[in-house]
Amino acid sequence: MGAIKLEKIEKWFGNTQVIKGIDLTIEDGEMVVFVGPSGCGKSTLLRMIAGLEETSYGEIYLDDERVTDKVPSERALSMVFQSYALYPHMNVEENVGFGLKTAGVPADEIKAKVDEASSILELGAYLSRRPKELSGGQRQRVAIGRAIVREPKGFLFDEPLSNLDAALRVQMRFEIAKLHERLQSTMIYVTHDQVEAMTLADKIVVLRDGLIEQVGTPRELYEAPESLFVAQFIGSPKMNVLSGTQSERGFELSGQGMLPLKANKQNVAISCGIRPEHISVSSKAADVSGVVVLYEYLGSDCFIYVDCAPLGVITVRVDDKVSYKTGQKVHLSFDKKRLHFFNANDKACY
Repeated sequence: MGAIKLEKIEKWFGNTQVIKGIDLTIEDGEMVVFVGPSGCGKSTLLRMIAGLEETSYGEIYLDDERVTDKVPSERALSMVFQSYALYPHMNVEENVGFGLKTAGVPADEIKAKVDEASSILELGAYLSRRPKELSGGQRQRVAIGRAIVREPKGFLFDEPLSNLDAALRVQMRFEIAKLHERLQSTMIYVTHDQVEAMTLADKIVVLRDGLIEQVGTPRELYEAPESLFVAQFIGSPKMNVLSGTQSERGFELSGQGMLPLKANKQNVAISCGIRPEHISVSSKAADVSGVVVLYEYLGSDCFIYVDCAPLGVITVRVDDKVSYKTGQKVHLSFDKKRLHFFNANDKACY
């Protein structure tokens, strides 16, 4: 079992508060991703769960047992850091089993556990190699293997892929997803990369300035963001946000067209969000019009950037069979079922 519960968690460094009262429940076996911009508190929160940072206020529970004041070795959690932290003079087998050796585990038991972890991570062919003879992805697998042999109740990953190149990050995302599927263990994964969050998570926790902005599945956050911050943070390219004015007639885009919206004096929208894939290019006048300022061909995806002054530049995902030229005038039509509206507090209002 590896259920984790946080109750009113706060963290202060002197007079500076970095975690501002967080309540969160992580179910046994869940893959939960903490995501947010640099400085939002995601790594600090992870280190508090691990016991590497003291909790200023609040309580942390592991399987209903209070562990707030326990040291890391008493929490039955294994952490994988951004840096591999492997011993350069030891080979892979020795690195993976070192923690068990220092804990006094019998040699035959260490070997059995190292062999099992090596099989899971496909490291069998590298057991006699030293870290300098391994690629970045292989070193990270060794670091994960060192965590697996401890048979923890949960795994904590602190931006483990940030030192890898783009191709290796994709490969290691796949490896970590397979690992979670095989072990069925609780995993908390910290990243600033929303693509990693979307592809790995059962549940995403979006953090901002030491607070939880929204919790939900990747689909929930993508399709029903509760704030403008989440709407623009989740999704690549980010959601287009257009200013306007709400009236009895609908939502009037600044200097452009009118969008359908029921009047609500208690919750007035001041901006509208629409994702690039929910906009189509029309041959005749539509919701907005503008001039193509950039065409991007990315193989599987193509985008045009359209200057719709005074609204600004709108990003549109387009068919790769149609080419666009800089300076070309286009008309854009919005999928009315995919519109998002936000009020003056940047909260979703419809």
